[in-house]
Parts: sequence; C-alpha cells; structure tokens
Amino acid sequence: MPTQISFIRHGHVDNPQNIIYGRLPGFSLSDTGRLQAQRAAEALRDVPLAALFTSPRERAVQTAQILLAARPNLTPQINDLIDEIHIYLEGHPAAAGAALNWDMYTGMPTGYEQPEDIAARAERFITEMRRDYAGQHVAAVSHGDVLAFVLLRVLGEPQRPNLKHTLARFGVTDDYPAPGSIVTLTYHTAAPDEIPELHYLRPYGDELLLPSLS
Repeated sequence: MPTQISFIRHGHVDNPQNIIYGRLPGFSLSDTGRLQAQRAAEALRDVPLAALFTSPRERAVQTAQILLAARPNLTPQINDLIDEIHIYLEGHPAAAGAALNWDMYTGMPTGYEQPEDIAARAERFITEMRRDYAGQHVAAVSHGDVLAFVLLRVLGEPQRPNLKHTLARFGVTDDYPAPGSIVTLTYHTAAPDEIPELHYLRPYGDELLLPSLS
C-alpha cells in the first residue's frame, strides 16, 4: 500500500490591517476561510485518514478542527515542523512583501529562516510520517511558503524564493498553493530519495479565491 500525505493550506485569514502576520498571535480564519476549509473537508470526506497534524498557529488549528468535524475518532496533533515561517518582515505591511515580489528571505538579517531551513524541517516531518504511518494516509495543515518550499525539495528542485510561485509545472494549477487547497504526496516505496507522485486540488471555484498571505 502506498503512503500518502495530504498537506492542506489553512483557509483565508481575517487580516483587516493587511499586515504580514507570520507567527503573530490573534489571526484566525475569515468567513471565507471557514468556507474554504469546509470545502477541503468535503473533498477529504471519504479518505480514511490515520492521523491529522497541524501547525500551532490559530488559523491552522481552526482549519484542522473543521477538517475533523465529522471524524470523532481523530484529534488534531500539533507539530512544530510544519509551523509558519519565521521571518524578519513579520508585522510589516503586506505592501512591503509585495514590493519584494514576496521574497522575504534574500538580504534579511541573520536569525531568521531561509528557504532551506523551512524545506529541511518540513522534509523531516515527511520522513517521520513515512516511517510512522507507512501504508496509510495522513493529513497536515500548514502554510503557503512551507508547502511551496517542501514541494520544491521533495521534487528535487532548488529552494529559491523566485521559484515558489512556479509550481504549475508540477501540477499545482494555481502556481502556489491556494488557501484551503490540498496537495497530496504519494510514495510507493520506502526509498528515502523517492520522488513522490503529486496531486493538487483547490476544492472550490474562483468565487472563494481571495488574496491571502502565508
């Protein structure tokens, strides 16, 4: 049996001041974000999940709770390996990120994460899942850049900031994982260097697609 890991990006966030919230507390799902999470839950309804993990951020935990509303046998498990990125621009206006074409890494002060750091910890999570849940299907709620950089990593691509919005070439039809989207990695062997099959799904139409930060 293959080992499958479905990464779900949390839903759209209530962010009226339009700032780069990063790991700041107090940022929860918007009404649209809850609808996106519900659509993801519907898309995964018939998937026999063995476990569901989540970033500790409020928006991710809320998404996980919606995903598990119809699964009383499971509870969300917090895992820091899929936490939000740790960046210098946290708390700055979103315009600051847009001015950099969302490269929030190049030239930033030391002490903050770089794409390689993010990809490495997310890859450790994948390694643990493949070991602990071999032949099963697990899900994990995480964040946009985390998903983008780990996908580049497991597909054997460089973890460069300018590549994180170029994922359409691998089947991520939005170029970058949309809020509430599902990226499923399927591994058929235990080989550590196996390149997984990738399936991307945005389980809603453009009517729910709103601009969102990580």
